[in-house]
Amino acid sequence: MITTVIMMLKLKAIEILPSSSAFAATTQHWKHRIRIRIRISQSFFSSLSIPSSFSLHPSFKHFPSVAMASLSSTSNDSSSSPSSSLHSAGDVQKIKFCQWCGGTTKHDIPDGEERLRAICTTCGKIAYQNPKMVVGCLIEHDNKVLLCKRKIEPSYGLWTLPAGYLEIGESAMEGAIRETREEANADVEVISPFAQLDIPLIGQTYIIFLAKLKKPHFSPGPESSECKLFSLDEIPFSSLSFSSMVVTLNLYVEDMKAGRNPKFHYGTINKRPGTTPSDIDAFTLEDHMQS
Repeated sequence: MITTVIMMLKLKAIEILPSSSAFAATTQHWKHRIRIRIRISQSFFSSLSIPSSFSLHPSFKHFPSVAMASLSSTSNDSSSSPSSSLHSAGDVQKIKFCQWCGGTTKHDIPDGEERLRAICTTCGKIAYQNPKMVVGCLIEHDNKVLLCKRKIEPSYGLWTLPAGYLEIGESAMEGAIRETREEANADVEVISPFAQLDIPLIGQTYIIFLAKLKKPHFSPGPESSECKLFSLDEIPFSSLSFSSMVVTLNLYVEDMKAGRNPKFHYGTINKRPGTTPSDIDAFTLEDHMQS
């Protein structure tokens, strides 16, 4: 990191000098070297696991990205823009640099595999892409269900079941209980699994549990602006946050109105390519099974 700072200062010093072809060539040389160092720094820092209690000085917290943005603004080389390690599900072509050593990647099908992968040309490691698991609770209370209005994007201001990404080190049920506590300040007891919904286009799998309140108390958490119990006929289907919520609540209403205990459902939600998370009707439900 110190080396990168020194090189940035060298670049600034070069840019102050009078303009000439020799100086311009020198500037481009240093820009090229600094871009490589900064990209390696970005990959290195993104691979670190930093405790939440650790804090950087504000001037260094976003150093790699800020430095790269500064460099891009002084160059006409379109290839100098940073390549983020964050990418849409399954878009392996966007992985340009190794998250372990910062080396450049090539895109090829490894021996014995069938999918295109990003393979580091320096250390040889392969960047595998795996789906995210979302867990949550469908809470029953007095013949009503508990929904939360989202206070964050995506789908700000729309209704959802309390749910979120599963964390390393917890079971799906533990994650669902935690998300419910965080989003609705509610302590629940899980009754049974209710639905598993795969969404291949965005690389997500939802696991929703039926649950009941241990105590009739709930209130909005930091990511919610409101929490409310809805009867089956009051569920705001036109104002739900995601297709997964539409499917889950429709299946629950169908089970309840058929006069039976809720079943366990499995299905695949095929989202229409190019749609946003808030396009809640742009999908088909396939491979639906129930038990």
